[in-house]
Amino acid sequence: MRIIQTLLLAVTPLVALAAKDASQSKFDEYHSRSLSSTPLKLDDASYDDLTVTPRDYTVVVLLTALEARFGCQLCRDFQPEWDLIGRSWVKGDRRGENRVLYGTLDFTDGKGTFQKLMLQTAPILMLFPPTVDTGAKGDGQPIRYDFSMGPRSAEQVYAWITRQLPDGPKPSIHRPLNYVRIVAVTTTILGLITFFSVASPYILPVIQNRNLWAAISLITILLFTSGHMFNHIRKVPYISGNGKGGITYFAGGFSNQFGLETQIVAAMYGVLSFATIALALKVPRMSDPKQQQVAVFVWGGVIFGMYSFLLSVFRIKNGGYPFYLPPF
Repeated sequence: MRIIQTLLLAVTPLVALAAKDASQSKFDEYHSRSLSSTPLKLDDASYDDLTVTPRDYTVVVLLTALEARFGCQLCRDFQPEWDLIGRSWVKGDRRGENRVLYGTLDFTDGKGTFQKLMLQTAPILMLFPPTVDTGAKGDGQPIRYDFSMGPRSAEQVYAWITRQLPDGPKPSIHRPLNYVRIVAVTTTILGLITFFSVASPYILPVIQNRNLWAAISLITILLFTSGHMFNHIRKVPYISGNGKGGITYFAGGFSNQFGLETQIVAAMYGVLSFATIALALKVPRMSDPKQQQVAVFVWGGVIFGMYSFLLSVFRIKNGGYPFYLPPF
């Protein structure tokens, strides 16, 4: 009995050493493969081989479904970011000092794994920590990354991965230069500079026209003082019925209004503004005294009539308002 116990005690370290050597050789094998192509393209067999315990390395596996027939747009959107993480890591850790491997298991190559894990959605990112040596976790259970908030950038996922690893220097993300974007932006800027250089003699007089800016300012003021933003915020109806088969153009009360009411009020303000501008600028420039006198009476009458109509609308909004002007 003592002989058997002694043999077991002698063999146990040898078994552990053999398991460690097997894990070491497995990491070296997959790491050498990742130097030429990363992330590693996995299938059911290689996935099981990489994630089996014991292991003295970290495995980060993306389970995805890239084919169009699966309809996983998030998988296709994230794949370039995932490839960038794998390439950046291998580029910064060619000697494998961090002992981290990256792999991709597509549904077409790993249906058995998807069924075994009872996965119904993709992508799924799983990090398998080591079970022996540095950073080991006894249970060896994988840690999942949550994609429920939508697409993630390579930097976000990379930051999550590094948080799960032991402390120490790690490779950084290196995004390649987007030469197409640089050329497109440069061409656009040069095109705009050329366009403005050629068209400036024709555009500048229009841009510097005071009457144009006065008209734009006046239209903007009339639009917003008539309640345009109130309509967008409250989502008010355009018109409403009066209960008698007719249409109500103005809503009673200061806290209510209709879309058409806003347009009518803006039109009234516009007429009043135009009449005031005509009296102040156009009429004094008339050379004929009789025409000038007629213009004063006409524009004065327009202002009087429109202001009378404006007061009648105000009385609809506020029934207790006592003042009015004829004829409304």
